[in-house]
Amino acid sequence: MVTLAPSTHPLDLSAVRDRVDGVLAGFLADKASAACAGRLPSQAVEALADHVMAGGKRLRPLLCVTGWYAAAGQVPVPEPVVRVAAALELFHAFCLIHDDVMDNSPTRRGRPTVHRTLADRHPPDCCTLQTARKFGTGAAILIGDLALTWSDELVHTAGLTPGQLAMLLPLLDVMRTEVMYGQYLDLAATGHPTTDLDHALTIIRYKTAKYTIERPVHIGAALAGGTTALAEALTAYALPLGEAFQLRDDLLGVYGDIQITGKSPLDDLRDGKHTVLLAIALRAAAPHQAETLERLLGRPDLIETQAGEIRSILTATGARAQVEEMINLRCEHVKDLLNHADLIHPCALPALWHFANAAARRSA
Repeated sequence: MVTLAPSTHPLDLSAVRDRVDGVLAGFLADKASAACAGRLPSQAVEALADHVMAGGKRLRPLLCVTGWYAAAGQVPVPEPVVRVAAALELFHAFCLIHDDVMDNSPTRRGRPTVHRTLADRHPPDCCTLQTARKFGTGAAILIGDLALTWSDELVHTAGLTPGQLAMLLPLLDVMRTEVMYGQYLDLAATGHPTTDLDHALTIIRYKTAKYTIERPVHIGAALAGGTTALAEALTAYALPLGEAFQLRDDLLGVYGDIQITGKSPLDDLRDGKHTVLLAIALRAAAPHQAETLERLLGRPDLIETQAGEIRSILTATGARAQVEEMINLRCEHVKDLLNHADLIHPCALPALWHFANAAARRSA
């Protein structure tokens, strides 16, 4: 058994992030040069580069590299693996750009979303506001498609061995399929929050837990030749942590500070997202509280005072406290797993511990 201290951190995740950012910046710069040489619209590459390089946690690339260390041990992570990790960030960009279009979100990371930015840049003297917004939406969908296509290109030009590709490609197929189903489930339930807690948890599993945590660590471990038993051990860690990550995201979507999260705490309430938080509140609500929730949730014109009414009910019903407890229980569970993780190389354990702490405490 390996007992870990939160302060122990042998893997330099900051250095990994810098390497990933270097791959992304270089790849997108090459695409910008190719667009210029081919007299293709440079705005598409610029919009994608602005989105990708504007920030973000780089959680999926970092977990991918951590998965490599979980299988390979102290062997330095090679450049092809870093390029695959960067490809996961481009795939994430595709997901976010399309998600923002589906939700009609105005901001992401404290900046206008891609579709809003493109609409604002459309010449106002030649079109109506409606035309500009239609252009922004259509162009953002295409730029998201570029991110998906280029993430695949990064993988196939990474310099992997045939054996590594044979291990990787089925995992990528599964990851992409899972997140599409998760997004579909989320989209279908939006505007119709219910007491169905199991359905809310299913959305979390496919939209976030698998795609954010499980598959990235699986991919990194597979590239290092990790065993099936190791993949199962990583799944036991990843799924509860992914659930905790999304549960925290749901709380931040309602109670978060826009100056920190970069997202309005009105968006999820205006959309009427079917979350665990709302399912618990609807189950526990008194009749007058349930009536208020049903009247206000999903209103696109919801104002802050009405959002305050909703938040008061979420607190009064115990929903907020229960979600906090669910997060804590999951994070403590994964830490306990790490203290008995015989199959995971010890050099990766502190990084995995770090992600568990971050999921529990994060404010953005």
